[in-house]
Amino acid sequence: MKNSSLVVVDVEVDGPIPFRYSMVSFGAVIVENGTPRSFYAQTAPISSQFVSEALAVSGFSREQHETFPAPEIAMQNFAAWLAREIKGRPIFVSDNLAFDWSWINWYFHEFTGANPFGFSGRRIGDFYAGVQRDWFAASKWKSLRQTAHTHHPVDDARGNAQALLQILAMCKAA
Repeated sequence: MKNSSLVVVDVEVDGPIPFRYSMVSFGAVIVENGTPRSFYAQTAPISSQFVSEALAVSGFSREQHETFPAPEIAMQNFAAWLAREIKGRPIFVSDNLAFDWSWINWYFHEFTGANPFGFSGRRIGDFYAGVQRDWFAASKWKSLRQTAHTHHPVDDARGNAQALLQILAMCKAA
């Protein structure tokens, strides 16, 4: 996968939708063999609303969340990291594309004016289901993760990237 531009992203948030609620943190891992390059950022709340149960998943309290850096800093740093680390346009890949992409897309547009990933992404489960030729195999790929799913976004993105590498290897073997 030379010149790979696949980037697995995972977000942790304090509610169900962007703008009304806030992203707490996010992580990204470039899909590559060896020790993949990663990015991590925390973002201060953009809203006074939050769902306690959703925030608890991140492992942070509201008081801790309020001390995180401004979202514009995180998104500018993420855009700069992508520009530095990726050749060509990055491709957004996620476990839950509809959810993770909506947050990253909204935050990029709100705080930097553009989303370096463009207007689309890929969901790992759908790709796996296609490789297996079984629509209902979409959730079975998670057993391919090597890094535990801890809800730290870099751990989760890393595990998802590891699984994706195995799925890509299945394609080459076929």
